[in-house]
Amino acid sequence: MFSLTRKGAWVAEVEYWNPRRREDEVIVADFFVRHQLAINQVFCALKYRPLPLGMKFERWVSFREPLSGSTRLIPDGYAAVRPPSGESAGMFFEIDLGNEHLKIWTEKANRYLQFALSGNIEPLFGVQHFRVIVVVSSERRRQSIRKTVATMTKKIFWFATGEDVEREGLFAPIWLRPTGDTLVPLVTPPA
Repeated sequence: MFSLTRKGAWVAEVEYWNPRRREDEVIVADFFVRHQLAINQVFCALKYRPLPLGMKFERWVSFREPLSGSTRLIPDGYAAVRPPSGESAGMFFEIDLGNEHLKIWTEKANRYLQFALSGNIEPLFGVQHFRVIVVVSSERRRQSIRKTVATMTKKIFWFATGEDVEREGLFAPIWLRPTGDTLVPLVTPPA
């Protein structure tokens, strides 16, 4: 298994997380590691790949605990980017490898909606609104989660496959909203 050393985490400007494994431990399959690698790919795409013209990466936050005392929501990550319009855009990330039941997605969607209505986003993250960026393992999985989320809201959620993100980039027109079939960019480019 590979993980960042303390020095590597310092160089990458990320929090050091101990992988919680013995050095001699044999691992056959580890969904935690696959999941963390997928989160790391999103982080690296935001921080180290070229962003659309005029956009700036501001920060990334990783979570080990719920967002606040009033919710059990633990996102996979949070990023703030500043588009040319000037106002920071807050984005919570959810990476789905296809091993969670859709009931979990119903709970997650409800928690994000409660958080959106709570008024806690601005004091905690300095933005007025946020999006939930969902990167999934397959097209079939994207459609299943979209259908589940669409029963609760048509807002805040954006869906793409990990393959599309890797091939086209986070800001390409690869995203679907909970309803509709039009692929859109994550952030509208300046006119």
